[in-house]
Amino acid sequence: MSDPIIEKNIVKALKQIYDPEIPVNIYDLGLIYEIRVDQENKAFVKMTLTAPNCPMADDLLEDVHSALLSVPGVKDVALELTFDPPWDKSRMSEEALLELGFL
Repeated sequence: MSDPIIEKNIVKALKQIYDPEIPVNIYDLGLIYEIRVDQENKAFVKMTLTAPNCPMADDLLEDVHSALLSVPGVKDVALELTFDPPWDKSRMSEEALLELGFL
């Protein structure tokens, strides 16, 4: 059973990480596909990048890993990077679309 408080704090932590090329946090940008926390408080995050050949991929993944480990209650982190489905701007939050002038 996932802990909703830890999940909420994970979202807060992810909203502090910004894509290096787009001035929007990775959560509102729609790069996070799944968040769950298991009974041992291991956080699992499935995410993508705006482009498969992103030169900052390693740095971004390290930022996510560090941010999740700093969330109270999280004991371990597992990140899964996927490109299926590929990211596109339809995954962005309304807030991100407004920020970038798409609305």
